[in-house]
Amino acid sequence: MPRTLIRKNPSNFKTLPLHVEASPEGLSYQSIGMPLNFAQTLQRRKAIQLADPQRFVVELANLGVSVRLTLHWQGRDYWVLVRQRRQDRGDVVLKLISGYVPAHELNLPLHTAIQEVAEECLLETPEGWLGGRFNDTWLPAPYAAALHYREALPFVLTPASGAARPVHCANLMLLERPRAYVHLPTASLQLIYDLRLQVPREAKGLSLFHVDERLEGDQLVARLNRKRPDLYLMPLQDGQPLAELYTLKKDQLVQASTRGLWLAESFAPQDGWVVRDERVRWKDWLKLQGLVERKREPASHLERFSDKAKKLLARVL
Repeated sequence: MPRTLIRKNPSNFKTLPLHVEASPEGLSYQSIGMPLNFAQTLQRRKAIQLADPQRFVVELANLGVSVRLTLHWQGRDYWVLVRQRRQDRGDVVLKLISGYVPAHELNLPLHTAIQEVAEECLLETPEGWLGGRFNDTWLPAPYAAALHYREALPFVLTPASGAARPVHCANLMLLERPRAYVHLPTASLQLIYDLRLQVPREAKGLSLFHVDERLEGDQLVARLNRKRPDLYLMPLQDGQPLAELYTLKKDQLVQASTRGLWLAESFAPQDGWVVRDERVRWKDWLKLQGLVERKREPASHLERFSDKAKKLLARVL
């Protein structure tokens, strides 16, 4: 059974629409209008068109933030992707850790990005769940009321080098230089931060889980489902992704199926400051990257027998 970790009132969340100006040299945004709650924001996320993807002035529904998180574990690097059923778009995709930026953090979206890592990417060891630090600042422990966090062995988040073109909030340049794009189907401005997560060497028996909030009735509910870890690792070689996906359970990488897989729009082609697609097929993204997916190794006789045994046991229980 999935375990409920926290419940929130979605009406407590407020954000602001944006005025955005873009040129080939950079992009600037600032808030306009009155604060909007979650439902009002979703109503504004309607498809728009821009004649010139490099130079425009436009009003957008909201600011979103994502994290291209590179996990360093046992001497190797992996991109972290999470599975999400997007209620507002009626699809299921693998995406970057992401969320909406609240009104009071529009000028500091990095803070939202760091909190999203703490909320969506959970690291478990037999002795408890790992807390984290961003440089010298401790990350929040959002589920401390439901989960036991270890006081020692925090993971460490550090910023990586950012995009070439600057992004400004009004007159303030975002120093971490996130990648920015306007997503036309949702009329939103999206920022992507590059962060690196270092797992402490002493953390043994590591398992990874994704926890995401879903709107259920009049509440946002976050649940942990151990049968669906929903957090995936894409290995990197010399900084470039490989056409492989894994989950991690007790220090063991388990290869994941990519059949019928879709990736969120942050993996789709970007034209200037604009992304036009809702999502992109895994196979199409591999072609764009020049990657070839290796065929999965056929299951051994013992593995097939074990799977049958599990199914029979499930029927009995």
